[in-house]
Amino acid sequence: MASRKEEKERLRKERLDAEQKAQASGRNRLIIAYVVAGVLALVIVVGLVVALAGGDDGDDGATQASGDNVNMDFGGKVPEGIRVDDRAGTAPPPVENGDLTAAAKAAGCDLQLNLQDEGSTHLDPNKDDLPEYETNPPTSGDHYPVPLADGAFLDYPSPGAYVHSLEHGRVIIMYSPDLSEQDQLALKGVFDDARPGVDLFPNPDMPYDVATAAWTQMMGCKTFEGAATLDAVRDFRDAYLGRGPEAIPY
Repeated sequence: MASRKEEKERLRKERLDAEQKAQASGRNRLIIAYVVAGVLALVIVVGLVVALAGGDDGDDGATQASGDNVNMDFGGKVPEGIRVDDRAGTAPPPVENGDLTAAAKAAGCDLQLNLQDEGSTHLDPNKDDLPEYETNPPTSGDHYPVPLADGAFLDYPSPGAYVHSLEHGRVIIMYSPDLSEQDQLALKGVFDDARPGVDLFPNPDMPYDVATAAWTQMMGCKTFEGAATLDAVRDFRDAYLGRGPEAIPY
């Protein structure tokens, strides 16, 4: 039979063992809590990054792009499937005719100014059809919520995007895809000369070799006449750049 002293020692050891087990269990629970909190924090950070990278009302498949040929500082985007034109343009000759009306006449271009404002309602690209614009290319009208980025592109973007850009004071230079590459590069040189606030891309649907558009302003040139056409394009750009009803600095 154990003595009273031995019994007390046994009870003390049992108590110490129980306390050590409780402390170990507490440490394990604390470690698990830290791990769970870290995982939750990581999930939140990843979610925020995804939201910031892809979130935008009316994004309609827009993508990001970078480089000298694209400017998205004002909130414009490059629509999915639209390639950036990275070709080096041909430097244009000095302007010979700085009067838009005279330059358009000399180049044989049809200058249509102060056209009817066809509206500016934002449409849902997933539900709403674009209107039948009164001009070709369009110069105003209902459009998508996300404007086209400033830039030079190799593909024709939806009017729903670029009409919105016109509303923000952008000037768009368009050319027939059948135009020779030499003439395309001459127009690209005009774009390179003043990139912010300007768009350049082919338009297969218009009845012109070259056309320019601003909000309620348009110039269409049936044929490309070299320096004369470049004068008219630059004069149009300089006259209407930044003059949309909701102009945003470029």
